[in-house]
Amino acid sequence: MKNPFSSRVDYKALDDTELVALAKEDMDAFGELYERYLQKIYSYVFYRTGNAHDAEDLTAKVFFRALSHIGAYVDKGVPFQAWLYRIAHNLVANWHRDQGRRKIIALDEYVAHSLKSEAPDRLTEEREEQSQLLQAVRRLPEDRQQLLLLKFVEQMSNAEIGAIMGRTEGAIKSLYHRTLLALREEMEMLQNSDLNRSEG
Repeated sequence: MKNPFSSRVDYKALDDTELVALAKEDMDAFGELYERYLQKIYSYVFYRTGNAHDAEDLTAKVFFRALSHIGAYVDKGVPFQAWLYRIAHNLVANWHRDQGRRKIIALDEYVAHSLKSEAPDRLTEEREEQSQLLQAVRRLPEDRQQLLLLKFVEQMSNAEIGAIMGRTEGAIKSLYHRTLLALREEMEMLQNSDLNRSEG
């Protein structure tokens, strides 16, 4: 007699390409993709919205949309996760438009977790510097905010970021360089204005 359990698939052992092919007809395969990318997509959406409730809602919509369109998904050599991030990016952009809010990255909580316990005066100084940095980041165009989020929060490579943003690796390197220069100039201006205020 044939063992009815012998044909069970070990989804965790499969790569994304194999899972996507199975997910077109197999909900368990899509479930594995969901488990692999849920936290990453949620983190991305949370940092773009700054609101846990909206982030949960939008993350659910990302996976619902992915499930709805998985049958039409065509592997063009771009990682599956890049497709998920593009869906998330579009939903967040629509959310911002609908809300009439400024596009920001709510990195406050992320930065707060990285603070080490130090002397109170140093801690205060660090918080001021981080607050200035967050202000400067929030004034950047949306594509530069997205780049910084993927680079520093998601810790992706330039090639991965390029796949998500639809740009070449070289274009991402160039944008990253220009973004850091713009941030440095902005920080210097903020520090100079603070210095002038304290002297005046």
